[in-house]
Amino acid sequence: MENQQDIDFTSLGARIKHWGAKLGFDAVGITDTDLSEAERHLHHWLDKGYQGEMTWMGRHGSKRTRPADLVPGTIRVISVRMDYRPDEPSPEALLADPAAAFVSRYALGRDYHKVMRSRLQRLATLIENKVGTFGYRAFVDSAPVMEKALAEKAGLGWIGKHSNLLSREAGSWFFLGELYTDLPLPIDQALSDHCGDCRACLDSCPTQAIVAPYQVDARRCISYLTIELQGPIPLELRPLMGNRIYGCDDCQHCCPWNRFSIPTRIDDFAPRNNLDQTTLLELFSWDEAEFLSRTEGSAIRRIGHQRWQRNIAVALGNGQASPAAIEALKGRLANASELLAEHIRWALHRLEQRL
Repeated sequence: MENQQDIDFTSLGARIKHWGAKLGFDAVGITDTDLSEAERHLHHWLDKGYQGEMTWMGRHGSKRTRPADLVPGTIRVISVRMDYRPDEPSPEALLADPAAAFVSRYALGRDYHKVMRSRLQRLATLIENKVGTFGYRAFVDSAPVMEKALAEKAGLGWIGKHSNLLSREAGSWFFLGELYTDLPLPIDQALSDHCGDCRACLDSCPTQAIVAPYQVDARRCISYLTIELQGPIPLELRPLMGNRIYGCDDCQHCCPWNRFSIPTRIDDFAPRNNLDQTTLLELFSWDEAEFLSRTEGSAIRRIGHQRWQRNIAVALGNGQASPAAIEALKGRLANASELLAEHIRWALHRLEQRL
């Protein structure tokens, strides 16, 4: 353990990147805490009302865009990337099958919050063993943190027109995490934007949620509708959701940079419960106890059984008018909450019109 006055912080920065790679992070970068440009972008987004019911995006004052206001003493942010893409063929066939259930690729395996947070803590412990006690706090999408803006400044990629971070080496199939710290580490160079004139993500969005380059109206985004929205899904958007029941990856599927992505090395991110190849009817048959059991340790669990069934009811309504689908919907109607019943009736009306 060294006296901090004697620390070679340039060497320490290199060690941190080496340790991060050993812990399974696919990239590690370091940046300062100046997010003034991202702060302006966030305020513009909020002023437009694009956050919908995600009112927490406007809370916490300056803590989201000024790291030292969230964790006093913070002068650097260590940003990490962990790839999650499963080793599978392109999901176009799955999206084209109205009987199949599409779950966003990030949610097929174990909850990434748990996987990454434990490794960030181990990284902090390695640093502490080297330099002694220091100020830090680890985050994985768990507090008011501008993770994409910080990762961009740390040289992990650039924010694409779909508002996701893009890497030349890995596309966009990855999670981000941060270690806020008071160590004066050397910072990395930010990357330039490499989207050029491409507008594949804007053109591919099923609900036209990407209203302009770098501007996403969450109120139209299928990920928001199936995960964040508490109440009924707007009627005009339901037919556009297809069989997407938890999240949507369309803007990533079409991105040319994802040709360079590689399958994850993390076993925890491998698909569970056949969620990568199951049917809507199979998932709709889960009662609440089975839902809780099957989604233990999964990011899916947080939406709860009612919204899970709400989403599947919409997908069934967008599918084929089979006797099995109609029977399954009717079977859930008697004991459904008002929210779920309204979506089931909508789905039944759609299917019965096609008979």
